[in-house]
Amino acid sequence: MQQASKILAFSAQNLIAEGTFGEVLQLVKNHIKQNDTVNILFFNGSDGRQIDIDLQASAGESGNVSAASTAASGNSQEIPAKKSRGRPKLGVVGREVTLLPRHWQWLDNQRGGASARLRRLIDQERKATAGDDMIRESQDSANRFMYAMAGDIPGFEEAVRALYARDKAGFDQETAAWPVDIRNCARGFAEEALI
Repeated sequence: MQQASKILAFSAQNLIAEGTFGEVLQLVKNHIKQNDTVNILFFNGSDGRQIDIDLQASAGESGNVSAASTAASGNSQEIPAKKSRGRPKLGVVGREVTLLPRHWQWLDNQRGGASARLRRLIDQERKATAGDDMIRESQDSANRFMYAMAGDIPGFEEAVRALYARDKAGFDQETAAWPVDIRNCARGFAEEALI
């Protein structure tokens, strides 16, 4: 499991911690001691996905190891790694691609071979769609967060429509009456999509 670089922790409608795993873990534990609260929701600060963190299992862990990955690695025996295809030292990973015969014929006639041509085509497409991908990722991040935190708040559906229509004024209007921390986080996730 890849660790989120920034984690958000909410208790009810309030953002109680924001930062790295270790920072958030410590702040949340302090919050629980002071407020006797156990209903905490965690979110990945980069993609809006909800994260499950077992606070009991996380008690002795350092700030740079996620609870889920530690629990998973601690319960399994060491299995020897299978030798993979490709050039692992260069970061090349061999995987299967299914194409029609005419596609293979065309690729076989390309300079550098099929793999080199596929890499060039993918790089061209990534450059051409980078802006659209950034907007879509921002919309999806905001939508995931809003669904979890604001799904039952008035204006949620209208805010989602405005988000995907890229209507900043409409989005701001629909989220204006939301609790401050939820509104600010939703707007933060949606920022790239509403420029």
